[in-house]
Amino acid sequence: MSIDVPSKGTEPADGTGTATGGAAPETTKAGLWSALRPLVLRIHFYAGLLIAPLLLAAAVSGFLYALSHQAEKLVYSHELQVPTGDRSVPLSAQVEAARTAHPEGEVTAVRPSHEDGATTRVLMTTPEVEEGESLAVFVNPYTGEIRGELVDSFGALPLRAWLSGLHANLHMGDFGRNYSEMAASWLWVVALGGLLLWLGRRRRSKRELILPERGATGRRKTLTRHGAIGVWAVAGLLVLSATGLTWSKYAGANIDTLQTQLGGATPSVAAELSPGGGAGDGHEGHGGGGGDSVAQQGPDVGIDKVVEAAAAKGVEGEISVILPADGSGYVVKETDKQFPVHLDSVAVRPADGTVMDELRFADYPLLAKLTRFGIDVHMGVTFGLANQLALAALALALILLIVWGYRMWWLRRPTKERKLSAGRPMPRGAWRKLPATALLPIAAVTVVVGWFIPMLGISLLAFLVIDIALGVTAKARAKA
Repeated sequence: MSIDVPSKGTEPADGTGTATGGAAPETTKAGLWSALRPLVLRIHFYAGLLIAPLLLAAAVSGFLYALSHQAEKLVYSHELQVPTGDRSVPLSAQVEAARTAHPEGEVTAVRPSHEDGATTRVLMTTPEVEEGESLAVFVNPYTGEIRGELVDSFGALPLRAWLSGLHANLHMGDFGRNYSEMAASWLWVVALGGLLLWLGRRRRSKRELILPERGATGRRKTLTRHGAIGVWAVAGLLVLSATGLTWSKYAGANIDTLQTQLGGATPSVAAELSPGGGAGDGHEGHGGGGGDSVAQQGPDVGIDKVVEAAAAKGVEGEISVILPADGSGYVVKETDKQFPVHLDSVAVRPADGTVMDELRFADYPLLAKLTRFGIDVHMGVTFGLANQLALAALALALILLIVWGYRMWWLRRPTKERKLSAGRPMPRGAWRKLPATALLPIAAVTVVVGWFIPMLGISLLAFLVIDIALGVTAKARAKA
């Protein structure tokens, strides 16, 4: 969300004038808010102006990603769907068909067909597939026919994986992750700052709090649209910011540490066959079932018996079966993330098909559950199509907020002074208006938040240094 910025023109510096809107002038409000407002306005100005390009990139790529779930089903319909048959061939036969088609690969995980007409996805590591990805071989569960092969990146096929990478790092690797972390770090600041500024305005009716002002023209029309849409979108933007930070490199590490210290780490099912053996509960196709691991040696009841054993414990439906490796057993886990979620898992001993350990989602710590729900809502899977449409609408709202914010900044420029100019921020020294009883706590909170969210703290410090330098330069020119 962007800003009201003061300059010469027909509207007062607080952005609440009557030249174009017809509303009664806003009286000066006594108390903390009257002193705090200039500081919030100045921070909102700089954040909206300088961070908005990153937010715009995140919003556009997020909009495309939200729609990619449905696009994936259309683009890869040949691989994902087959005509429904009368009976299925054994899962072991389907896996063997994938092995025969790709003898150079090693099967790491299997996602059996979970609904009529859906193919079975056999995940393999091959020399051609990059680390962190798998070759997904799609098998017709009714005939054992190979329907095709695609690269699988943590469950996403090429189209969605490409859009996910665009949203996460602009396809610039680890360096590109700084963009998305910076955007997530500032999104909640910009959103809350804009909300405070909008709520602090005097208006003729409560309707104008959530709907654009009737009859407004020019910059005021843009302002009321910006504010009203911001009110509708602010809760969703805060959720996106918080969940986005959980994936970030620096703030995400702090969040993981804090979550672990509070006893909210995500648990995993114990799949070790012997002390010191590797765990089998990694990401499907990776972790315990990694292609570089030594496969489990000794007797093996086979994947069919393993799936039956898991089903007997209630782990069935949409599942992933991770094959044994490094002294671990099979891991069968539910992967249905739509609400109500089905994310139970079991570890099965290969030698006799007995269940060694069970993990129910209901037994997850509260923080682990909230993290799981938050991430899946961010990815658009918790509520299916409705979730995806809501994300697309939220991304579109953010795009409009940014465009309107820049438009207000442009319309605010002092056109009478020179041909090329721009809107000015709130004058420097706004923090001096705050009483010490408010300034010191705000400063302390800012330092703590800046440490916990490093990209926010570093960029805020950089803004401060640049602003001081510009102030010193302007003062020197004024003296000259």
